[in-house]
Amino acid sequence: MQKMTVEDVDLRDKRVFVRVDFNVPMDEEGQITDDRRIRASLSTIHYCVDHGASVILASHLGRPKGRRDPRYSLEPVARRLSRLMGREVGFAPDCVGEETRGRLEALG
Repeated sequence: MQKMTVEDVDLRDKRVFVRVDFNVPMDEEGQITDDRRIRASLSTIHYCVDHGASVILASHLGRPKGRRDPRYSLEPVARRLSRLMGREVGFAPDCVGEETRGRLEALG
């Protein structure tokens, strides 16, 4: 059985959900100390965007044990990704809810 990749799909005007591994190390001040995992995802994200897709990224950070803990926010990752991509990357503070739904509906 041959595996399909994003290159096998017409991405134009589609929303593409990409599960990424952004579980990056951070110091006590919340600064990313190694962004290799973020950089490793860039080619896939750029490919999708360049082929007309709106990209939705999902990841986790750390092991918060089922409770919301600001130390495990992916917001610093979104800022680093924005810088690496040279464009704004939106950030939703949760994966469900009205705010998240509104952000999804506003995607170009």
